[in-house]
Amino acid sequence: MAIAAVGASWIHRVNDPGVLCPLRALTGIPCPMCGSTTVFIELGGGRPAQAVLANPVAFTGAIAVALAPLGPGGRWWALQPKTRAWMLGTALVGSELWQLVRFGVLRV
Repeated sequence: MAIAAVGASWIHRVNDPGVLCPLRALTGIPCPMCGSTTVFIELGGGRPAQAVLANPVAFTGAIAVALAPLGPGGRWWALQPKTRAWMLGTALVGSELWQLVRFGVLRV
């Protein structure tokens, strides 16, 4: 995963593809996962603070996936399905609010 992130970071710097989110490209409104590619690229470029600012939920998810084989994955699956759904739904709503503020759609 680290090698892929470093490679993506390098490729992005050489040839910036622009906006990858279809919803944002068509409407200008970001989706809850907007910034996920940026998280990956910033982590690969060694800039974790910028990765967190791009999308804290995607950043946490990337770290969780990377650490899942070390034990946290088992704890996640031990939770009740309703609890997992509630946690994911809350994270997506929080992520959408973050993106709306980040892109200036909402003002705080």
